[in-house]
Amino acid sequence: MSKVSTKYQITLPRGLARAHQIVPGEEVIFEEAGSALYLRREQKDTGAIKDAGMERLKRFDLASARQKARNQTWSPTTSSASDRGWTREELYRR
Repeated sequence: MSKVSTKYQITLPRGLARAHQIVPGEEVIFEEAGSALYLRREQKDTGAIKDAGMERLKRFDLASARQKARNQTWSPTTSSASDRGWTREELYRR
């Protein structure tokens, strides 16, 4: 049983929330039908979710293309030890 707070808020019992896969932050809808009050989960717009996923894939492909271009222009021999003033071997000498 739930109790209505002074702010007209209701706590949903954990067992019911888990049984119906209602998670914190999810929006629910109250519907009135005669003297009864029904609570239902809000239906998600799967089209918007699919569009967001496609946008993420498009951005991933662009980022992958940029990284591929960077990998083609970079090589470990582009800067020589004489340019740096030190060699890798000097870093490991004691």
